[in-house]
Amino acid sequence: MSICVRYLSRSGNTRKIAQAIAEGAGVEAVSITEEKQITEPVDVLFLGGAPYANIMDKELRAYAEALDPKLVGRVVLFTTSNWSRRTVHALRKLLTAKGIRVEEDFFFAHMLKISAREDDARDFGRKYAK
Repeated sequence: MSICVRYLSRSGNTRKIAQAIAEGAGVEAVSITEEKQITEPVDVLFLGGAPYANIMDKELRAYAEALDPKLVGRVVLFTTSNWSRRTVHALRKLLTAKGIRVEEDFFFAHMLKISAREDDARDFGRKYAK
């Protein structure tokens, strides 16, 4: 099974969660600013970011809009935030409209409890790597 973890992080919180998910899944987390798009088919794509000014970051939106449904088996979402899961809901809507399967389950970590949630994030990654 091929697995990718892609994320956008401005403060470092989402990066920490992405790295923990990737560790659990046995892969490397890569920022969407480093790798612009997936070019090879993947069975599971973990995709995450946080809302900025209470909306999804435009760079994350552009990444999701450019995803090729033929290259992605399913997407598993994650987010970090003070309270909002808005990014997850917006990504789910956008990706589903493109015909990409998105898991109902997602991972959320409060921005003030990132370190406390890293073990849970590893478990989340393991869950979808099976």
